[in-house]
Amino acid sequence: MQTSSVTVRSILTRSAGFLKTVCSHSLQPYRGCPFGLSLCGVGCYVRHNAWITRQRPWGSFLEVKQNAAEVYRATAARERRWARANRGGFSIFLASSTEPFPPQESRLGITRSVLEAMLDEPPDALIVQTHSPRVVEALPLLKCLAAVCAVRCHISIESDLDRLPGLPRPAATVADRFSAAQALKQAGLEVVITVAPLLPINDPERFFARVAQAAHAVVLDHFIGGDGSEQGTRTRKTALPAAMAATEPASVELEYRHAMARVAERYLPGRVATHIDGFAGRFENSPSC
Repeated sequence: MQTSSVTVRSILTRSAGFLKTVCSHSLQPYRGCPFGLSLCGVGCYVRHNAWITRQRPWGSFLEVKQNAAEVYRATAARERRWARANRGGFSIFLASSTEPFPPQESRLGITRSVLEAMLDEPPDALIVQTHSPRVVEALPLLKCLAAVCAVRCHISIESDLDRLPGLPRPAATVADRFSAAQALKQAGLEVVITVAPLLPINDPERFFARVAQAAHAVVLDHFIGGDGSEQGTRTRKTALPAAMAATEPASVELEYRHAMARVAERYLPGRVATHIDGFAGRFENSPSC
């Protein structure tokens, strides 16, 4: 892992494509991801983004945006005005192309500094997306932010399995991520489990019962339709589909998402969504089953 510090001129990116109906802006405190060599990195859509990778292997680099908080403070008011005029509100997705709570965050505090800046210049809504149980280190800040804006914490738990054949371990165990979700929920924060991309689930009934205890809602997405390519062609070029098929042959088809959504609906009625609707928090009318 090569780690370097960079300065940036902007930190708030006006959303487009997949995120356009989810939020007005995305924010990446880092470029690259140390989880790129773990299970979630195998099928990560960001690995195909040449602008970010610049021909570097995904998981081999982490660029630290050391002035992220300073730039946020300098630009938040302008972006808030634009978002309220053009998108109906100033909402931030943290983060869509990196992990906001990598191991380095405990030492560097880049995400923490951005959250502190948001207390001075709060968005209307903040969506935190993470694979890491280290999100609990930011719990005091997130609670403070929840008093001045709408905060929703998304924690990725793609399966009840910690291993798929031939693939690396996840960056954090399933148990640790469930524990983090439970801690956030008990602290009064809104928590959503994102099962994305959906991997084989060994015991769906037990898994979604566990989700219902640890979170308020669940999102399911499949690499077909979820990796930004036609019929999941990006993901099909990786080792992920073969490992999924070896564990549960049905899991490589989109119907598997529908089947899992039907199970989830029994434990979280009206709180199950798929694809973009789930990431945007639109659960009421989602065709989950």
